[in-house]
Amino acid sequence: MYVATLLTNPANPLLDATTVESLRNAWGGGVAEWLNPGVAAEFPLDTRPENQWQVWQDLQTQGIDLALQPVQGRQKHMLLADMDSTMIEQECIDELADEAGVGAYVAGITARAMNGELEFEDALRERVALLKGLDESVIAKVLETRITFTPGGRELIATMKGRGAYAVLVSGGFTAFTTHVAETLGFDENRANTLLVDGGKLTGTVAEPILGRDAKVAALDEITARLGLQASDVLAVGDGANDLGMLGRAGAGVALHAKPAVAAQCDLRINHGDLTALLYLQGYRIDDFVSDL
Repeated sequence: MYVATLLTNPANPLLDATTVESLRNAWGGGVAEWLNPGVAAEFPLDTRPENQWQVWQDLQTQGIDLALQPVQGRQKHMLLADMDSTMIEQECIDELADEAGVGAYVAGITARAMNGELEFEDALRERVALLKGLDESVIAKVLETRITFTPGGRELIATMKGRGAYAVLVSGGFTAFTTHVAETLGFDENRANTLLVDGGKLTGTVAEPILGRDAKVAALDEITARLGLQASDVLAVGDGANDLGMLGRAGAGVALHAKPAVAAQCDLRINHGDLTALLYLQGYRIDDFVSDL
C-alpha cells in the first residue's frame, strides 16, 4: 500500500480540493484526507502509478509538490539533516567569503560542488584557503547578521522529538555554525568540519579528515547502531551532491530545494514546501505540530 501526498508552500496555500480529487480519481485512490487545508493532503493507493513523474512535472508548474511512498513505516525515529541551504537558508562558507572579499568566486565553487561537478573535499580545501587571515570574530558577525533559518525547522524537530525521535545535524560546513544552529533548533547532536584558527585569525585550513559524503553515511550508520535503530528508521534531508549517500541510505531521503542533479536521484523531492513538508510526508497533521519542546 502506498500513499500519495500533495503539498505546497504554507506561505502560499494554493492546494485546492479539485486538484486533489482529480488526481485521486485518475489514480483510483482511496479517500483523500487533508493534513492542512490549502497546504497538504494525502490519499492511499494500492500500486505506484506508471505516470507518477509526468504528473509530478505537471504539478510542479502549479507550485505543488507530489510524493509517493509506502505507507508502512513512514513515521521515522531519527532525523538526519544537512545544514547549509537546508536547515538554514545560506551557505556559511559563501557568507564568510563575502566578508573576505571573495564571495562571488567562492559561491561559484560552492554551486559546482553541490551539483556534483567537483570533488567535495578538494573544493572545500580550495575555498577555505581563500579565508586565510580572516578575523575569527567574523564568524559571530555572520551568524548574527547573515544567517536565517529555513521556515518549518523548529516545528519539524520539536514535533519529531515529541514523538520520541532523535535529531542529528550533519554538515560539510563548520562546527562554529552547526553548534549554534543545533542548539537553537533543538538538535540532539551535530557533526561538521573544524576551521583552524591561530592567533584569532583563520589559517585557511580545515581539520582533517574532512566530513564529506562518506562521513555523512558513516554518521547515519554509527548513530543508528548506537540507538538500536535501522537505516529504514531514518528520515534524511539535504540539497547537495554530498548528501546523496545519506539520502539513498535512509529509509526516506528528501531532496529539499535541491540542485537539479541531486533531485533527479531522489524519489522524494520538495521544491515548493518548507521543512514542515517532512512532517506531512510522515502523515502528521497541522494539529500535531509543536514549535518547541
